[in-house]
Amino acid sequence: MRRSKMTAAQTNSALAEHINAFREHFDSVILPMWIGPGFNDALGLPFESLDAATGQPLPAERYRAMACARQLYVYAEAPGAAAGAHADRLFASLRRLFRDESHGGWRYSIDAVGRPLDDTQDLYTHAFIVFACAAYFRRSRNADARKLLLATAETIESRFKAADSLYHAALSPDWGQVLRGPAQNPMMHLTEAYLAAAQVAEPALFAQRLRGLAQAMTQSFLSAPTQCISEAPQGAAGNRIEPGHQFEWLSLVRGAADVFDGLDLAESLPRGVHWARGHGVDAGGVIAALDERGGVLDDTRRIWAQTEYLRVLAVVGDLPALVSALGHFRTRFLHAGGWYECLDGSGNVVRADMPSTSPYHLATCLAALPAVV
Repeated sequence: MRRSKMTAAQTNSALAEHINAFREHFDSVILPMWIGPGFNDALGLPFESLDAATGQPLPAERYRAMACARQLYVYAEAPGAAAGAHADRLFASLRRLFRDESHGGWRYSIDAVGRPLDDTQDLYTHAFIVFACAAYFRRSRNADARKLLLATAETIESRFKAADSLYHAALSPDWGQVLRGPAQNPMMHLTEAYLAAAQVAEPALFAQRLRGLAQAMTQSFLSAPTQCISEAPQGAAGNRIEPGHQFEWLSLVRGAADVFDGLDLAESLPRGVHWARGHGVDAGGVIAALDERGGVLDDTRRIWAQTEYLRVLAVVGDLPALVSALGHFRTRFLHAGGWYECLDGSGNVVRADMPSTSPYHLATCLAALPAVV
Protein backbone atom coordinates (compact mmCIF):
# COMPACT_ATOMS: atom_id res chain seq x y z
CA MET A 1 0.00 0.00 0.00
CA ARG A 2 1.34 3.42 -0.93
CA ARG A 3 1.78 5.85 1.94
CA SER A 4 -0.34 8.96 1.50
CA LYS A 5 1.50 12.26 1.32
CA MET A 6 1.28 14.70 4.19
CA THR A 7 -0.75 17.84 3.60
CA ALA A 8 0.98 21.19 3.82
CA ALA A 9 -0.56 21.76 7.25
CA GLN A 10 0.61 18.35 8.47
CA THR A 11 4.10 18.98 7.10
CA ASN A 12 4.32 22.36 8.85
CA SER A 13 3.03 20.90 12.12
CA ALA A 14 5.51 18.01 12.06
CA LEU A 15 8.33 20.35 11.09
CA ALA A 16 7.55 22.69 13.98
CA GLU A 17 7.54 19.77 16.41
CA HIS A 18 10.91 18.48 15.24
CA ILE A 19 12.61 21.88 15.13
CA ASN A 20 11.32 22.96 18.53
CA ALA A 21 12.45 19.66 20.09
CA PHE A 22 15.88 19.95 18.45
CA ARG A 23 16.29 23.54 19.68
CA GLU A 24 15.17 22.61 23.18
CA HIS A 25 17.71 19.77 23.27
CA PHE A 26 20.47 22.10 22.12
CA ASP A 27 19.56 24.85 24.59
CA SER A 28 18.88 22.69 27.64
CA VAL A 29 21.42 19.87 27.20
CA ILE A 30 24.27 20.81 24.88
CA LEU A 31 24.92 24.46 25.73
CA PRO A 32 25.04 23.86 29.52
CA MET A 33 27.25 20.81 28.97
CA TRP A 34 30.18 22.84 27.62
CA ILE A 35 29.90 25.59 30.23
CA GLY A 36 29.79 22.97 33.00
CA PRO A 37 31.56 19.58 32.90
CA GLY A 38 32.93 20.19 29.41
CA PHE A 39 34.92 23.26 30.42
CA ASN A 40 38.39 23.23 31.97
CA ASP A 41 38.24 26.19 34.33
CA ALA A 42 41.97 26.06 35.05
CA LEU A 43 42.91 26.65 31.41
CA GLY A 44 39.78 28.47 30.34
CA LEU A 45 39.20 26.02 27.48
CA PRO A 46 36.64 23.39 26.52
CA PHE A 47 37.83 19.83 26.93
CA GLU A 48 38.39 18.18 23.56
CA SER A 49 35.85 15.43 24.18
CA LEU A 50 33.28 14.08 26.65
CA ASP A 51 32.18 10.53 27.30
CA ALA A 52 28.83 10.03 25.55
CA ALA A 53 27.56 7.78 28.35
CA THR A 54 28.46 9.93 31.36
CA GLY A 55 28.96 13.41 29.96
CA GLN A 56 32.28 13.67 31.81
CA PRO A 57 35.52 14.81 30.16
CA LEU A 58 37.84 12.23 28.70
CA PRO A 59 41.55 12.45 29.63
CA ALA A 60 43.04 15.50 27.94
CA GLU A 61 46.08 15.08 25.72
CA ARG A 62 45.81 18.35 23.81
CA TYR A 63 43.66 21.42 23.17
CA ARG A 64 43.30 22.81 19.65
CA ALA A 65 42.82 26.43 18.63
CA MET A 66 40.22 25.32 16.11
CA ALA A 67 38.15 23.62 18.82
CA CYS A 68 38.26 26.75 20.98
CA ALA A 69 37.24 28.87 17.99
CA ARG A 70 34.29 26.64 17.17
CA GLN A 71 33.05 26.88 20.74
CA LEU A 72 33.54 30.65 20.62
CA TYR A 73 31.25 30.76 17.59
CA VAL A 74 28.60 28.65 19.35
CA TYR A 75 28.42 30.84 22.44
CA ALA A 76 28.75 34.09 20.50
CA GLU A 77 25.59 33.06 18.64
CA ALA A 78 23.69 31.65 21.65
CA PRO A 79 21.21 33.89 23.50
CA GLY A 80 21.51 34.96 27.10
CA ALA A 81 23.98 36.61 29.45
CA ALA A 82 25.61 33.32 30.48
CA ALA A 83 26.45 32.51 26.86
CA GLY A 84 27.83 36.00 26.32
CA ALA A 85 30.06 35.77 29.38
CA HIS A 86 31.29 32.36 28.26
CA ALA A 87 32.11 33.76 24.81
CA ASP A 88 34.14 36.53 26.50
CA ARG A 89 36.21 33.95 28.34
CA LEU A 90 36.74 31.80 25.25
CA PHE A 91 37.93 34.81 23.25
CA ALA A 92 40.41 35.73 25.97
CA SER A 93 41.73 32.15 26.13
CA LEU A 94 42.03 31.93 22.36
CA ARG A 95 44.28 34.98 22.24
CA ARG A 96 46.27 34.09 25.35
CA LEU A 97 47.03 30.45 24.57
CA PHE A 98 47.10 30.08 20.80
CA ARG A 99 48.52 33.27 19.31
CA ASP A 100 51.99 32.49 17.93
CA GLU A 101 53.92 35.60 18.82
CA SER A 102 57.23 34.21 17.53
CA HIS A 103 56.19 33.52 13.96
CA GLY A 104 52.84 35.25 13.61
CA GLY A 105 49.67 33.32 12.94
CA TRP A 106 48.15 30.78 15.30
CA ARG A 107 49.55 27.60 16.78
CA TYR A 108 47.63 24.41 16.08
CA SER A 109 47.55 22.99 19.61
CA ILE A 110 48.79 23.10 23.19
CA ASP A 111 49.32 20.19 25.57
CA ALA A 112 47.24 19.15 28.58
CA VAL A 113 48.75 21.81 30.83
CA GLY A 114 48.79 24.64 28.30
CA ARG A 115 52.28 24.45 26.83
CA PRO A 116 52.79 24.78 23.05
CA LEU A 117 52.46 21.36 21.43
CA ASP A 118 52.12 21.77 17.67
CA ASP A 119 53.03 25.07 16.02
CA THR A 120 52.08 23.99 12.50
CA GLN A 121 50.51 26.86 10.56
CA ASP A 122 47.19 25.29 9.63
CA LEU A 123 44.72 26.91 7.21
CA TYR A 124 41.71 25.16 8.76
CA THR A 125 42.64 26.67 12.13
CA HIS A 126 43.18 30.15 10.74
CA ALA A 127 39.86 30.02 8.90
CA PHE A 128 38.01 29.23 12.11
CA ILE A 129 39.76 32.09 13.90
CA VAL A 130 38.36 34.48 11.30
CA PHE A 131 34.92 32.85 11.48
CA ALA A 132 34.74 32.92 15.28
CA CYS A 133 36.06 36.47 15.57
CA ALA A 134 33.36 37.66 13.14
CA ALA A 135 30.64 36.06 15.25
CA TYR A 136 32.13 37.37 18.48
CA PHE A 137 32.46 40.90 17.11
CA ARG A 138 28.83 40.88 15.97
CA ARG A 139 27.78 40.03 19.50
CA SER A 140 30.23 41.96 21.66
CA ARG A 141 31.38 44.81 19.40
CA ASN A 142 34.81 44.15 20.87
CA ALA A 143 37.19 46.01 18.56
CA ASP A 144 40.00 43.53 19.28
CA ALA A 145 37.95 40.76 17.63
CA ARG A 146 37.63 42.76 14.42
CA LYS A 147 41.35 43.58 14.46
CA LEU A 148 42.27 39.92 14.91
CA LEU A 149 39.88 38.93 12.13
CA LEU A 150 41.48 41.34 9.68
CA ALA A 151 45.04 40.52 10.74
CA THR A 152 44.41 36.78 10.42
CA ALA A 153 42.81 37.24 7.00
CA GLU A 154 45.87 39.16 5.83
CA THR A 155 48.11 36.38 7.14
CA ILE A 156 46.06 33.85 5.18
CA GLU A 157 46.39 35.90 1.99
CA SER A 158 50.12 36.57 2.36
CA ARG A 159 51.21 33.16 3.65
CA PHE A 160 48.79 30.42 2.59
CA LYS A 161 47.70 31.61 -0.86
CA ALA A 162 49.31 29.89 -3.84
CA ALA A 163 49.86 31.28 -7.33
CA ASP A 164 46.74 29.56 -8.72
CA SER A 165 44.37 31.26 -6.23
CA LEU A 166 44.15 28.10 -4.16
CA TYR A 167 45.45 27.97 -0.59
CA HIS A 168 47.92 25.56 0.98
CA ALA A 169 46.46 23.52 3.81
CA ALA A 170 49.48 23.55 6.13
CA LEU A 171 52.87 25.22 6.40
CA SER A 172 55.80 24.77 8.76
CA PRO A 173 55.83 26.90 11.95
CA ASP A 174 58.27 29.38 10.37
CA TRP A 175 56.21 29.49 7.13
CA GLY A 176 59.18 28.26 5.13
CA GLN A 177 57.90 24.87 3.97
CA VAL A 178 54.63 23.66 2.51
CA LEU A 179 53.55 20.64 4.56
CA ARG A 180 50.28 19.98 2.75
CA GLY A 181 49.01 21.44 -0.48
CA PRO A 182 45.49 22.63 -1.30
CA ALA A 183 42.64 20.50 0.05
CA GLN A 184 38.90 20.93 -0.18
CA ASN A 185 37.90 21.12 3.47
CA PRO A 186 40.15 23.97 4.67
CA MET A 187 39.16 26.06 1.65
CA MET A 188 35.47 25.40 2.21
CA HIS A 189 35.84 26.68 5.76
CA LEU A 190 37.86 29.62 4.48
CA THR A 191 34.88 30.39 2.26
CA GLU A 192 32.62 30.21 5.31
CA ALA A 193 35.02 32.44 7.26
CA TYR A 194 35.29 35.10 4.57
CA LEU A 195 31.50 35.18 4.18
CA ALA A 196 31.23 35.85 7.93
CA ALA A 197 34.03 38.43 7.78
CA ALA A 198 32.29 40.32 4.97
CA GLN A 199 29.36 40.95 7.33
CA VAL A 200 31.51 43.00 9.69
CA ALA A 201 34.41 44.38 7.60
CA GLU A 202 35.54 45.09 4.03
CA PRO A 203 32.64 43.41 2.16
CA ALA A 204 33.92 44.27 -1.32
CA LEU A 205 37.42 42.96 -0.57
CA PHE A 206 36.18 39.69 0.88
CA ALA A 207 33.73 39.24 -2.01
CA GLN A 208 36.62 39.58 -4.47
CA ARG A 209 38.63 36.95 -2.59
CA LEU A 210 35.64 34.63 -2.40
CA ARG A 211 34.99 34.81 -6.13
CA GLY A 212 38.60 34.00 -6.89
CA LEU A 213 38.57 31.04 -4.53
CA ALA A 214 35.29 29.74 -5.92
CA GLN A 215 36.59 29.83 -9.49
CA ALA A 216 39.82 28.10 -8.46
CA MET A 217 37.85 25.36 -6.69
CA THR A 218 35.84 24.69 -9.83
CA GLN A 219 38.96 24.50 -11.97
CA SER A 220 40.89 22.14 -9.69
CA PHE A 221 38.38 20.19 -7.57
CA LEU A 222 35.23 19.74 -9.65
CA SER A 223 34.48 16.11 -10.54
CA ALA A 224 33.04 16.22 -14.06
CA PRO A 225 31.04 12.93 -13.85
CA THR A 226 29.31 13.93 -10.61
CA GLN A 227 29.53 17.75 -10.55
CA CYS A 228 30.70 17.36 -6.95
CA ILE A 229 33.66 19.00 -5.24
CA SER A 230 36.22 16.28 -4.49
CA GLU A 231 38.32 16.18 -1.34
CA ALA A 232 41.65 16.47 -3.17
CA PRO A 233 42.45 18.09 -6.52
CA GLN A 234 41.26 16.14 -9.52
CA GLY A 235 43.77 13.48 -10.54
CA ALA A 236 45.05 12.90 -7.00
CA ALA A 237 45.47 9.26 -5.99
CA GLY A 238 42.82 7.91 -3.63
CA ASN A 239 40.50 10.86 -4.16
CA ARG A 240 36.95 10.72 -2.80
CA ILE A 241 33.69 12.61 -2.60
CA GLU A 242 32.00 13.38 0.71
CA PRO A 243 28.26 13.98 0.31
CA GLY A 244 28.16 16.08 3.48
CA HIS A 245 30.57 18.58 1.96
CA GLN A 246 28.41 18.99 -1.15
CA PHE A 247 25.52 19.93 1.12
CA GLU A 248 27.72 22.30 3.10
CA TRP A 249 29.04 24.04 -0.02
CA LEU A 250 25.58 24.64 -1.44
CA SER A 251 24.31 26.08 1.84
CA LEU A 252 27.22 28.54 1.90
CA VAL A 253 26.86 29.59 -1.73
CA ARG A 254 23.06 29.89 -1.60
CA GLY A 255 23.39 32.02 1.52
CA ALA A 256 25.40 34.62 -0.43
CA ALA A 257 24.00 34.36 -3.93
CA ASP A 258 25.07 37.90 -4.83
CA VAL A 259 28.72 37.09 -4.10
CA PHE A 260 28.80 33.96 -6.28
CA ASP A 261 26.41 35.10 -9.02
CA GLY A 262 27.48 34.00 -12.49
CA LEU A 263 30.28 31.69 -11.32
CA ASP A 264 30.60 28.09 -12.45
CA LEU A 265 30.50 26.89 -8.84
CA ALA A 266 27.01 28.29 -8.35
CA GLU A 267 25.86 26.38 -11.43
CA SER A 268 27.53 23.06 -10.63
CA LEU A 269 26.69 22.75 -6.93
CA PRO A 270 22.94 22.02 -7.34
CA ARG A 271 23.81 19.20 -9.74
CA GLY A 272 26.42 17.89 -7.32
CA VAL A 273 23.93 17.96 -4.45
CA HIS A 274 21.41 16.06 -6.60
CA TRP A 275 24.06 13.38 -7.25
CA ALA A 276 25.05 13.29 -3.56
CA ARG A 277 21.44 12.88 -2.44
CA GLY A 278 20.93 10.05 -4.93
CA HIS A 279 24.09 8.13 -4.11
CA GLY A 280 25.09 9.25 -0.62
CA VAL A 281 21.89 9.17 1.44
CA ASP A 282 19.96 6.05 2.42
CA ALA A 283 17.75 4.85 5.26
CA GLY A 284 20.74 5.01 7.62
CA GLY A 285 21.49 8.64 6.85
CA VAL A 286 24.31 10.39 5.00
CA ILE A 287 27.22 8.16 3.97
CA ALA A 288 30.71 9.47 4.76
CA ALA A 289 32.53 8.98 1.45
CA LEU A 290 31.99 7.73 -2.11
CA ASP A 291 33.98 7.28 -5.28
CA GLU A 292 32.99 8.95 -8.56
CA ARG A 293 30.87 5.94 -9.55
CA GLY A 294 28.85 6.16 -6.36
CA GLY A 295 30.63 3.25 -4.71
CA VAL A 296 30.87 3.46 -0.91
CA LEU A 297 34.38 4.12 0.41
CA ASP A 298 33.38 4.84 4.00
CA ASP A 299 29.95 3.82 5.31
CA THR A 300 30.24 5.71 8.61
CA ARG A 301 27.36 8.07 9.40
CA ARG A 302 28.93 11.11 11.05
CA ILE A 303 26.69 13.57 12.86
CA TRP A 304 28.14 16.59 11.07
CA ALA A 305 27.14 15.19 7.67
CA GLN A 306 23.59 14.64 8.92
CA THR A 307 23.36 18.25 10.10
CA GLU A 308 24.62 19.50 6.73
CA TYR A 309 21.94 17.44 5.00
CA LEU A 310 19.28 18.99 7.22
CA ARG A 311 20.69 22.43 6.53
CA VAL A 312 20.69 22.08 2.76
CA LEU A 313 17.14 20.69 2.76
CA ALA A 314 16.09 23.84 4.61
CA VAL A 315 18.08 26.07 2.26
CA VAL A 316 16.55 24.58 -0.90
CA GLY A 317 13.08 24.43 0.69
CA ASP A 318 12.46 20.69 0.47
CA LEU A 319 10.25 20.63 3.55
CA PRO A 320 8.78 17.10 3.17
CA ALA A 321 12.30 15.64 2.99
CA LEU A 322 13.36 17.88 5.89
CA VAL A 323 10.54 16.57 8.10
CA SER A 324 11.54 12.98 7.41
CA ALA A 325 15.27 13.61 7.86
CA LEU A 326 14.77 15.55 11.09
CA GLY A 327 12.71 12.73 12.55
CA HIS A 328 15.40 10.17 11.70
CA PHE A 329 18.11 12.49 13.02
CA ARG A 330 16.42 12.98 16.38
CA THR A 331 15.80 9.25 16.77
CA ARG A 332 19.26 8.07 15.71
CA PHE A 333 21.71 10.77 16.75
CA LEU A 334 20.32 12.61 19.77
CA HIS A 335 19.97 11.11 23.25
CA ALA A 336 19.11 12.46 26.68
CA GLY A 337 22.74 13.12 27.57
CA GLY A 338 23.83 14.68 24.27
CA TRP A 339 24.46 13.01 20.92
CA TYR A 340 26.08 10.07 19.13
CA GLU A 341 29.02 11.24 17.04
CA CYS A 342 29.25 8.34 14.57
CA LEU A 343 27.03 5.40 13.65
CA ASP A 344 27.47 2.61 11.14
CA GLY A 345 24.97 1.90 8.39
CA SER A 346 22.91 -0.28 10.73
CA GLY A 347 22.69 2.37 13.44
CA ASN A 348 25.31 0.95 15.81
CA VAL A 349 27.44 3.47 17.71
CA VAL A 350 31.02 3.40 16.42
CA ARG A 351 32.41 6.42 18.27
CA ALA A 352 31.53 6.71 21.95
CA ASP A 353 32.54 10.28 22.67
CA MET A 354 31.19 13.78 22.08
CA PRO A 355 33.85 16.12 20.63
CA SER A 356 33.78 19.81 21.51
CA THR A 357 33.82 20.63 17.79
CA SER A 358 30.39 19.14 16.98
CA PRO A 359 28.13 21.74 18.65
CA TYR A 360 29.26 24.12 15.90
CA HIS A 361 27.58 21.87 13.31
CA LEU A 362 24.43 21.65 15.39
CA ALA A 363 24.37 25.44 15.76
CA THR A 364 24.82 26.19 12.05
CA CYS A 365 22.14 23.64 11.22
CA LEU A 366 19.67 25.17 13.68
CA ALA A 367 20.39 28.64 12.32
CA ALA A 368 19.29 27.50 8.85
CA LEU A 369 16.07 25.79 9.90
CA PRO A 370 12.82 27.68 9.36
CA ALA A 371 11.54 29.85 12.20
CA VAL A 372 8.61 28.02 13.79
CA VAL A 373 6.41 28.45 16.84
